[in-house]
Amino acid sequence: MLGWALTFLVIALIAGVLGFGGIAGTAAGIAKIIFFIFIVLLVISLLAGALRGKSPKM
Repeated sequence: MLGWALTFLVIALIAGVLGFGGIAGTAAGIAKIIFFIFIVLLVISLLAGALRGKSPKM
């Protein structure tokens, strides 16, 4: 999911450089939404792992 957020961020940056304001704004909005969803799922996953007594594997 973080990969999708980064993909939309890159699309937004490229569209912004080329002057496509509407596309850049839409892609940036989608990237923000996906990024925050990823962060929420990450926190939930870490809390679930902590409650089960398992340490996160990084």
